[in-house]
Amino acid sequence: MNFITAGESHGPELTGILEGIPAGLKLDIDAINEQLAARQGGYGRGNRQSIEHDVVKITGGVRHQITLGSPIALTIFNRDHKHWNEIMDPNTEETPQNTLRKVTRPRPGHADLVGGMKYNHRDFRNVLERSSARETAMRVAIGAICKQLLSQLGITITGFVKQIGQVNADIDQLIPATKVESKIKQNDLRVLNNDKVKTIHNLIDKTKRDGDTLGGIIKVVADNVPAGLGSYVNWNTKFDARLAGAVMGVNAMKGVEIGEGFKAATEFGSHVMDPIDWNEEQGWFRDSDNLGGFEGGMTNGMPLVIQAAMKPIPTLYKPLKSVDVNTKDIRKANIERSDVTAIVPASIVIESVVAIEIAKIITETFDGSNMKRLTKQIKDYRAELLKF
Repeated sequence: MNFITAGESHGPELTGILEGIPAGLKLDIDAINEQLAARQGGYGRGNRQSIEHDVVKITGGVRHQITLGSPIALTIFNRDHKHWNEIMDPNTEETPQNTLRKVTRPRPGHADLVGGMKYNHRDFRNVLERSSARETAMRVAIGAICKQLLSQLGITITGFVKQIGQVNADIDQLIPATKVESKIKQNDLRVLNNDKVKTIHNLIDKTKRDGDTLGGIIKVVADNVPAGLGSYVNWNTKFDARLAGAVMGVNAMKGVEIGEGFKAATEFGSHVMDPIDWNEEQGWFRDSDNLGGFEGGMTNGMPLVIQAAMKPIPTLYKPLKSVDVNTKDIRKANIERSDVTAIVPASIVIESVVAIEIAKIITETFDGSNMKRLTKQIKDYRAELLKF
């Protein structure tokens, strides 16, 4: 299974092609659009979200809402493009009129300068339009399809916000992904601890007044993932490594933890390793989940727990020092329309890429050409593990 996306932030549309989804999966298009709508929500978002109302259009690989096994083509139209039509038109030559909004003062922390150096763009708009997190809307649509595939196999995934700035809004115990989903819908921050919502709102409001931005920590929990996905035999077959790479591929992510991650590095082994247990009903399991559902690069049957650290958004309304690419004058960095924090939608994006990677490895490990066959193989495999 693989996918590719195309399109610019203010271009006409985002395009995605997803190949490797089994034939025979019934798609709920409304559920995909619900995920896209959720990505646009959350406290701390900017004005653009009132313009865009993302809806996916499927133009290939699906007939009568049933996947065919062929590549799935998806489109999300950018409604904001009508305000940028002349500037971002792919079909007209460059003129003085359609290059009025050049970006020549790169923003610290963004891809502007390095991207311009690499591709020899003197107008950094050519960089920022693609490096923008707008692209993640398509990854959410693709992830929503993968979530529906996994749901048919009994696997549930939920991403939520653990921390914003220095305010930790997690709770002590690990709860099932389905219960996480119901709890985080009770507020506009996707946090488990409702008592911290007002504090975080106040923090975001103050940060906005200061012209600054906030990052945070995202946690994703995946339940009922079968043991044995991935392998210990080579470095590039370790599934936790693949997951970490996919998470780091999301805009603004600067760190990934599996389970207790960096905290585990500060503890004694006796406090970190998860004791092995067994009973007739469950088969093999662990008494704790400090290792986040992985041992030796393989899933061990416990819930997968992935955490991601997101840096603050680089676009500041009180911009930092920069240098004009043409004159080399020291100036303030360019300002583009942005959010105070995008940690809430980012939790949905991270949830989506985790779903994509789990769907990938399942369709690699088992016969992923047909849903009935795949479902039977997963069921038989689970039964085999239960008797091990």
